[in-house]
Amino acid sequence: MTRTLNVSTTQPGAYPTIRDALEAASDGDVVSIAAGDYAEPLRLDNRKITLVAVDAGTVTIGVRNSNDPTVVCRGGEVTLRGLRIRSADATALQVVAAQVKMLKCEVGGGYGAAISATQGAALTATDVKVTSGQFGVVFEDAGGMLDKCEITNISDDGLIVRVGSNPTIRNCTIANCGYRGIYVYHAAKPKLERCEVTRTGDAGIAVASQSAPTILSCWVHETQGVGIRFERGCRGSIEGCRIEHVASPGTVIDEGATVTVIEAGDGVHASRVGINAIEGATQQDEDRVERLLGELDSMIGLAGVKAEVRALIDEIQVNEWRRSAGLSVGAVSHHLIFTGAPGTGKTTVARIYGQLLKALGILPKGKFKEVTRRDLVGQYIGHTAEKTTTAFEDALGGVLFIDEAYALSRHSGIGNDFGQEAIDSIVKLMEDHRDAIAVIVAGYTGEMMDFLDANAGLASRFAKTFEFENYTPDELVLIAQRIAKLDDYELAPGVDVGLHEWFVQIERGESFGNAREARRLLEGMRKAQSGRLRALGRVPSRDELRSLVLDDLLAAAR
Repeated sequence: MTRTLNVSTTQPGAYPTIRDALEAASDGDVVSIAAGDYAEPLRLDNRKITLVAVDAGTVTIGVRNSNDPTVVCRGGEVTLRGLRIRSADATALQVVAAQVKMLKCEVGGGYGAAISATQGAALTATDVKVTSGQFGVVFEDAGGMLDKCEITNISDDGLIVRVGSNPTIRNCTIANCGYRGIYVYHAAKPKLERCEVTRTGDAGIAVASQSAPTILSCWVHETQGVGIRFERGCRGSIEGCRIEHVASPGTVIDEGATVTVIEAGDGVHASRVGINAIEGATQQDEDRVERLLGELDSMIGLAGVKAEVRALIDEIQVNEWRRSAGLSVGAVSHHLIFTGAPGTGKTTVARIYGQLLKALGILPKGKFKEVTRRDLVGQYIGHTAEKTTTAFEDALGGVLFIDEAYALSRHSGIGNDFGQEAIDSIVKLMEDHRDAIAVIVAGYTGEMMDFLDANAGLASRFAKTFEFENYTPDELVLIAQRIAKLDDYELAPGVDVGLHEWFVQIERGESFGNAREARRLLEGMRKAQSGRLRALGRVPSRDELRSLVLDDLLAAAR
């Protein structure tokens, strides 16, 4: 059975060092490491073990004044999560004939490679940053995958693939290397897919010694040497790559090299490569998406709105899949218009929508800020722009919900009215921060059309309009029952029939509040119950305290 062994220098009962925990651990165990600096080299020979930081990025395993690697994995299966591995003088992580999985780690080396994988090793690294070293990552007679990794500030070659190695390198960025970005030699056959190579002292990608890489949809730019070079005797392919701002002639294929070259079409965008191609993808939380959609489904009524939200989420998810596959994704607006009467769930749906965007990795915070006209409109020239900008910036990374937005386009009739200034400011801010916020404007259907006419560019900023219909009497009864249950009340027999009759006959003018009307009625019933129970002349039973009866409804409805 898998055990978790805790490591902490302060927690009572925990192992004080990682090595102490490893000595006690068995195959399959997890070593959970609390925040801190651990100056201890680790030797993991033929171990099947997981080392994980309690909080990613807060655990540093590092050594100084040593020519030996900080962490050595020789044989076995090792998983490393959320760790910072450092060596001031040598290799930080050495993988020898082992299977190693890395997730959200940061590695910095000294002389030699920051990460070295050799002798049949299989290295799988996701969201790993290599921040220093003579070389970044070296594959030698090894395989595996680097996905969404970043290799930067390397004094020599950023990535070396040699001696028959065949890893897949995708969605990675290699930048700021003193010599070459990627060097492939000694019959290596890597697949380089959607990678960015930039700011190198020599060639972006150099291929030598009978190697045969596949280079697909990569972007090589701002290099001191040529973008891609194949030497004599090499084979491979270059497909759909962008080579920009490099030494002339850009791509060099020596005589005697056999290389298939397919130029990038106009539909290939350089920004869809490297770690920027999948920004936010690692933050997706599919379980939370399903929980939030379940919360949406649990709301009473709103069948059309629920279907529209699900369609939006489906579209966003497919776009993310397309982006990860290197396919073109058109610009998508996450701004919405909610129309309908008060009390129809607009605010609740807006909150859930913001959380869904966060769970999908579209918005980093999922914050929800609700404002009205008085939060945006000032009293003198310049004051409105200041207030609107402050509210907008406070909501960045989440949702700005503007309730009764139509009020901004109404002239108050008392001197200067700055509602139009607020609208114009919103339009500009939405353009300046198009991918950093979701703006939702809400209000009555007819009046919202007048609001959209207040600025020529306003309507085009919003992706869709959701119409929130009034609740039916049956739905309002269900809402009342739910409110009562949440407040630890029960409706006595016959009360639900009385509620239905009330909601059928009540006038549904502009002041009708839908779910707010149900809550108002329940509040009146609670007050009536309080007076009724006080008149008993004794302490009520628990059932009496919970029960709302027909007389309470009649009293509240008067």
